[in-house]
Amino acid sequence: MDSLSDSTGPAVGSAQSSQQRSPRPLEKFQDLMLKVRSHWQAYEDALVHNTKDELLVAYDHPLEACGVAVVAGILLLRGRFKTEEERLTEAESFLREINESVTKLKKESKNILTKVSYGEEDLLRGRTKIRAAGHEIQRLNKSIYKIESEAADLMEELRTIPGRTALELRAEVAPMTSSLKNQRLELNERVTKISELGIRV
Repeated sequence: MDSLSDSTGPAVGSAQSSQQRSPRPLEKFQDLMLKVRSHWQAYEDALVHNTKDELLVAYDHPLEACGVAVVAGILLLRGRFKTEEERLTEAESFLREINESVTKLKKESKNILTKVSYGEEDLLRGRTKIRAAGHEIQRLNKSIYKIESEAADLMEELRTIPGRTALELRAEVAPMTSSLKNQRLELNERVTKISELGIRV
């Protein structure tokens, strides 16, 4: 019996000394909880501090804060019920729409530029034709003026000739002279309008 107690004595002593050297599981858990609690307290203090600052900003700017809160809420709600794949799919779809719009705008722009180019060519051709027409009007105007002058000379000569025949000729020449004058004035107006378009005649 003494030998048994002698043999177990050192074993118990060694077990007790090992327990004293290494902390028990409960003590480890308590130490861990203390560390977690201290970290959580620091995080909580920082969170409270940031929340106070944000509340002060919201108090000073209520409308902006309300708008930000609404937008943030909408974004959170949208993002909460959508996976990353769904959001990427929506982004790709939106990008395709943008590319289609850009392609359509480029096509329309090209068509418009083509029409403008044709219009410029038509305008140049039109200006050339108008300028040529103006030259023709001036040439015709000179011819009318020459005939009008000859008719006026004829009227003066007929006035010097007595008799019924001269009166009848004067009666025929007078309306011709008046018609030539009206035509010349009308042609002069057309030349003026051409000049107003910036086309030199």
